[in-house]
Amino acid sequence: MQVSALLAEKGHEVATASPDTPMMGIIENLSDKNIGAIIIVNERHGVAGIISERDIVRSLAQHGATVFDQPVSSYMTQSVVTCAEHESAHDLMAKMTAGRFRHVPVVSDMRLVGVISIGDIVKARIEEVQREAEALRDYIASS
Repeated sequence: MQVSALLAEKGHEVATASPDTPMMGIIENLSDKNIGAIIIVNERHGVAGIISERDIVRSLAQHGATVFDQPVSSYMTQSVVTCAEHESAHDLMAKMTAGRFRHVPVVSDMRLVGVISIGDIVKARIEEVQREAEALRDYIASS
C-alpha cells in the first residue's frame, strides 16, 4: 500500500501552526483535537518543523513553565523527516521505527499535503491482514 492510499482513506486534513504560535496555544490545540503532533508551516505552506507531545515534555523538563509563553519555533523539531505520496507504507513504517517518531508529514512539490501517523499504518496493516485471512478462508471453503 502506498502513502497516497492511506491519505485517500484518512483524508488530507492536517493540524498546523505558524512558527510564532505560543507553546500554550500548541498544547491547547493538541488537547482540543486529541492528537499527538502539529506540523509547523511557513508562509508558503512548506514544513518548517514539527512539535509533538514528547517535544513539549522535554521542553518543560529543561525550561519549566517559561515554555508556555515562548514561540513554538524555539522548541519544535526543525529537521523533519518527510515522505512523498508514492512511497510505500512499509518503507514509511521502517523510517518511523528507525527514527523513533510517530508522525511524518507528506510533501508534494515542497508543500504539505497530509500527515501519516504510526496509528494510520498499523490500522491499514491490520485491515490488510484481515482481508488476506478472509480470502484464505474463502479459498479453503470453496475447495
